[in-house]
Amino acid sequence: MRHQRNDGGWAAGAWLGNGTGGSGTTLAAVRAAVNASTGAAAGLTGAGVGVALIDTGVAPVAGLPAGQIVNGPDLSFESQDADLRYLDTYGHGTHMAGIIVGNDPSTGTVGLAPRAKLTSIKVGTSNGAVDVSQMIAAIDWTVAHRNDDPANPIRIINLSYGTGGTPNSWTDPVQYAVEQAWMKGIVVVAAAGNDGNSDIVVSDPASDPAVIAVAAGTTKGTAGVTDDDFASFATVGGGNRGVDLLAPGESIVSLADPGSNVDQSYPAAKVGSTLLRGSGSSQAAAVTSATIALLLQARPSLTPDQVKTVLTQSASFVSGLAMTRNVRELNLNGALASQELWGIGWNRSSGTGRLDDARGTSRVVRDNVALSGDNSVWGPLSPAAWAPRSAATTSWSGGTWMGYRVAGDNWSGKSWASKTWAAATWGGAPWNGATTWTDPDWDGHYWSGHYWSGHYWSGHYWSSDDWSTADWS
Repeated sequence: MRHQRNDGGWAAGAWLGNGTGGSGTTLAAVRAAVNASTGAAAGLTGAGVGVALIDTGVAPVAGLPAGQIVNGPDLSFESQDADLRYLDTYGHGTHMAGIIVGNDPSTGTVGLAPRAKLTSIKVGTSNGAVDVSQMIAAIDWTVAHRNDDPANPIRIINLSYGTGGTPNSWTDPVQYAVEQAWMKGIVVVAAAGNDGNSDIVVSDPASDPAVIAVAAGTTKGTAGVTDDDFASFATVGGGNRGVDLLAPGESIVSLADPGSNVDQSYPAAKVGSTLLRGSGSSQAAAVTSATIALLLQARPSLTPDQVKTVLTQSASFVSGLAMTRNVRELNLNGALASQELWGIGWNRSSGTGRLDDARGTSRVVRDNVALSGDNSVWGPLSPAAWAPRSAATTSWSGGTWMGYRVAGDNWSGKSWASKTWAAATWGGAPWNGATTWTDPDWDGHYWSGHYWSGHYWSGHYWSSDDWSTADWS
């Protein structure tokens, strides 16, 4: 489904400030907004909880403590370049990581769950090129390796991502992948999208009824939450499924990635030399993932179903359109006290649907040939053959996924804090040659529901829904 815009260009300052005085919303203010600064929540840090960030990688900036970060395999097209491997060349993943585990010594900016252990699985490049097959492989890897660090098992996957299609939920392979993670004890948080309040189509995989679909909210620059509402750019849901939660997602101040695409393209978004303002359901998803890390630190026995139940049933009432749609905002202290532990039910995907249905109109391209059909970026992939192996956690064997060599077999480094999944050269597949891939048409499968960086940086949104040769338009 294509979401057209008629804005015709930049909308500078359309929402920047909006009661914040143009300075953005600090992470301290975000923590207060989700009721995590006082009471039982005040002392929680996320210690002992692992969060998988499937994104554009992270940069080794001073605000990301090395002891809280570990790299999973780099499944992006940049993995074949030793100078780019694992690193965030876009700037999106670093911003998300800052919200979750950041600790910026120069400004005192601290993430919501600074003692959680974050595993970064890079899938996106500086121009954003990523295929649904890479996302599926990353989710499968996370499930297979969720208990590698017994002291910090991965309990949460953050997906600030939406595919380019609107596939049938009962066959979609992407939704099948996230459901396997959910059923194996991992809470999946997915961004709902940023196509405006008139849009009711929640992005895939947020459209999966099992996961926690998060929409971006505005705090309107006030400390209280009763006046909070959907941000003006937020997808509100209700067509294919409703949004589960609202979380602060407007002008969030988090870590900048110096020299990255966003850093260079949006200097007005910078806050000092180490921070950057960004908005969207990307940011709202990261806020939610970090809040869940705090919840699971305090209540580690909660299942994903129970996490979703206590969060939605204890959430704070807000105002405006969100109140009309009965969408409420995260409230950690409420969740800590909630005894609403009943489960949820959903119609599960078979995983056997077409990859092209998830891709929609968005394709990665190599040598002017678009990837299509039942093909991964590494070679042919039958969803019907993949689905049972995903369910059995056998789609990965060492550094191979579905028989394709996509990573090294072992962890490198002498301690968990320094572990990085070893690299490998892709080979033996028709779609080999990763560094030549591009994504010239951005009609849907972007991060945070169609757009990198949660759609807005410092009050600006992209001038076009279409991209040309992976350059800014």
